[in-house]
Amino acid sequence: MLPYRNFRFRLEIDGLDAGSFSEVSGFDATMDVVEYRAGDDPAITPTKLPGLIKYGNITLKWGASETMVLYDWLIDITEGTIEKKTVTLTALDEEGSPAASWRCINAWPVKYTAPDFNGTSSEVAIETIELAHEGLTRTD
Repeated sequence: MLPYRNFRFRLEIDGLDAGSFSEVSGFDATMDVVEYRAGDDPAITPTKLPGLIKYGNITLKWGASETMVLYDWLIDITEGTIEKKTVTLTALDEEGSPAASWRCINAWPVKYTAPDFNGTSSEVAIETIELAHEGLTRTD
């Protein structure tokens, strides 16, 4: 079985196609380790227990265009309307069919970066938005 290519993917927010992105990163989870040793335990090493799970923020990058959907989501939050959404990243196989998905629940924008502009450059203007979330799962 061949591994999936990282340049063939689709991103959905609450089940709706969120547009085209040049890069999506930050789908990660880290579990804290809690060390414990009882005072009467003769062992010289502590017992390790699972602690809190922390999820990294997701970063989305796309070529600036007329669409303002993600920016408007951020502005709604700055005005007090916090709407958390489910974000799903789906890897596509060679035929363009869904192969594997990663889903983050209760996501919301926490940072926006406007494009850098340079009159001597020929690069595409890139917008970036960072999403915090409360859970990560992988599905087939």
